[in-house]
Amino acid sequence: MNETTYKGWTRPGQLPPGGLEPEADETLDHYCGQFRIFQYKKGHRCSTDDLLTAWYGTTWCPQARRIADLGSGIGSVGMAAAWRCPGATVHTVEAQDISVALARKSAQYNGLLDRYHIREGDLRDPGLFQDEAPFDLVLGSPPYWPVGTRVAANHPQAIPARLEVRGDIGDYALAAARILAPGGVFACVFPLDQVARAEQAYRAAGLLLLHRQDVIFKEGEPYGIALFAGSRAVDLPEGFQEAAELPALAAPITIRRRDGRVDPGIALVRLAMGFPPGL
Repeated sequence: MNETTYKGWTRPGQLPPGGLEPEADETLDHYCGQFRIFQYKKGHRCSTDDLLTAWYGTTWCPQARRIADLGSGIGSVGMAAAWRCPGATVHTVEAQDISVALARKSAQYNGLLDRYHIREGDLRDPGLFQDEAPFDLVLGSPPYWPVGTRVAANHPQAIPARLEVRGDIGDYALAAARILAPGGVFACVFPLDQVARAEQAYRAAGLLLLHRQDVIFKEGEPYGIALFAGSRAVDLPEGFQEAAELPALAAPITIRRRDGRVDPGIALVRLAMGFPPGL
């Protein structure tokens, strides 16, 4: 692919400063607009789930000035949010040193070091970001399954991204509730067949689920994900949830049609996040 164009579509944004090259076990891949991201060839790699989490959170908090990304991995959610909100400061926390190292390389490559701050640590730490909070937007792409319920990934870096090694969605919600600003938004992603777990996590953390967006990976097939956005319940008027009939559930987005073509719904999301539409 050409560095800046693809089938008549031009990558938005300025070229990053670059200056770094991938190691033998890494790749340097196109990401949002002119951004690029460092990844291990056989480790955890950025996914549609990550990109959609950043899109959904920044859609419901488009003027975010301070953003936090929990369990940030290689930076795929946080950097997408940084691209979407070019005036925002982003703080991330990740427990794996090897993922932190990749995220720092990507932040440097993309010229983000002045506003993208990466912390190595555990998102369950009750003192997390006590000097940086509160945040307008908190993002999270938690692991989906308890340890022992699914086969672990081959690469050690990918295991915590898949299995609940260091906390579950409930821990993400509790961490978000501690650092959210009044009226701030916590947005996350979870599988469609576990929507009840996500809803319970929001409730247990004292968060009111405001919006939900279902995403179907292929038309006619059951598997998909749900995107959630909510705020601290104490920041909303009494009776608001009942009157507004929350959460507001949008029409599902489909990624692929039965014939394999890209659905126009996801094409619009891709454009909004600096990717070619794929149509």
